[in-house]
This record gives sequence, structure tokens and C-alpha cells, in this order.
Amino acid sequence: MRWLNMADEKNLVLRLGGNGRTLLTSDGKIVHPPAGWKLLPPGDAGLTRRVKAMGSHWLVQEKRGRRTYSKGIWAKGSHIVHAREEIEAKRATPAYIKKMATDVKRREKKQEEYVDDFHQAILLYLQFHRRHSMIAEKIAGQVARHATPVGSGTVARTQRIPLEKRAEAAVIAWMRHKTTAYDQMSIAQVKGRRREVRRELAHQSVNLLARYRQGDDIPLTCPLYRAVAITSPL
Repeated sequence: MRWLNMADEKNLVLRLGGNGRTLLTSDGKIVHPPAGWKLLPPGDAGLTRRVKAMGSHWLVQEKRGRRTYSKGIWAKGSHIVHAREEIEAKRATPAYIKKMATDVKRREKKQEEYVDDFHQAILLYLQFHRRHSMIAEKIAGQVARHATPVGSGTVARTQRIPLEKRAEAAVIAWMRHKTTAYDQMSIAQVKGRRREVRRELAHQSVNLLARYRQGDDIPLTCPLYRAVAITSPL
């Protein structure tokens, strides 16, 4: 066990140990919160910001694979209580309620516009022959509904690549799960093997899409046709 001096506590970032409960510093030393401190779980960004601004605190994170997740912050219990009271009082005012309603409408409109833009980007990527235009619409609808929800964590939500690349990646990812046996595959736990399998399946998906772009006759047994028809009768 190791206690930290108060001077060390400001903005200290800790991580969870293997049991999900132990708090560890960056160099692996176990620490315990001082007396009177409480854990504020994640989920309320406004409350968390206010508690952070009130003084010393510990940030707690958990790493899973390549991603890091917030597990909340430790801070003085009195700070958390006072911050919560201030936040609740502010959120009860008519001005705040009106502002929040306006913000919700703005976000909803922005989301609707993005879904429409993403739907069109998918159609541009597919570029199916006109005889398969209905199938293209069905695919675009399904992929957009799956990939665009806020907080979904899909490639459609990233801003690091252009919209057209997001649309392409979303289609290939959707096809990987809907038109291949990927979800049932037993993939060796070898570094790079899963990425290699995904590349192979992506190549298969691109070849399948080419048939629709060329206007080929498509049998009813086609996995892409079946994936669309199962949820949306053609």
C-alpha cells in the first residue's frame, strides 16, 4: 500500500488492477483513496467537471485491448455532494430547461442530416447497376441504421477519415457479419491473423459487389441478396 501526499493527488491518473477493484499508479504501485473520499462514477460530464474544478482528485481508467475507458474519479465526498447540489439547482431553472430542449432538437437535426448524408455516401460507393438499385437502397438503409447511431463506436462515427471512406468501411464491415461466416469462424490467436482474415473476407465482398455493379443475374441464394431480403422483403 502507498499513500500519496496531497500535492501528488491533483489530476492523478490511476488504472484498475486485474481484479477490477485495485487502484494502481502508472508504475504499478497500489494506492488507496484518503479518508472521506468517494468515487464519482462516469456518466455526468457536467458534474465531473465541477468536482474536478473544486480541488484534488484521482482519475480512474481501465484499458481493454486498445481502448481506454473512464471508471470515474475519486474526490472528497463533500466536494461531490456540493457539486451535485449546485448542478441540480442549475438544471432546475427554466432557462436551463429551455436551453437543453433547444440543444436536443439541434442534435437530432444534425443526426438526421448525417444519416441522410451517410446513406447517400453508401449509394455512391455501391454504384449498383440500375436493375439492382432497389437492393442498393436496402443495403444503404440497413448499413446507415446500424452504423450511424451516436455512441455506436462504429467507423461511421469517426472523423479521422473522409465520409466516402467511412461509407466504404461500414459496408465492408456489415457484409463481413451478414454475408460471410466470420462470426462463426475459429480464428487462431496469432498476432495479425484476425486482420488477415478480415482482409480476405473484404476481398470476397468487393468481388461480390462487382457483380451487382455490372448488372449480372443474381441467384436467390446469393448471400448479399439473402441478407437484405431476410429483414426487408424485396
